[in-house]
Amino acid sequence: MTVYVAWTPELPEEDLPGPWNEIRVAAPGLLLVESDDTLSRVFHELKWALATEDASLFVAPLAATPKLRGLSPGTLTWLRERTPRP
Repeated sequence: MTVYVAWTPELPEEDLPGPWNEIRVAAPGLLLVESDDTLSRVFHELKWALATEDASLFVAPLAATPKLRGLSPGTLTWLRERTPRP
């Protein structure tokens, strides 16, 4: 299982089906995606779910629990359950 961080100015629909176990909105435009699939598959499924064809999208795997603040309540706990400590 991998946790990916994704940024896009356009949020996909809630409960979006795809190659992931869960998508969590950490902040406006910032998504955390838990998936057993590849970076390429997660990227393309998110890209195809966006309403605007040329919307910006950034997706990258998280190697460890990042430092963060000001995100949705429970985000750090969610990440600590899924990523190794640095």
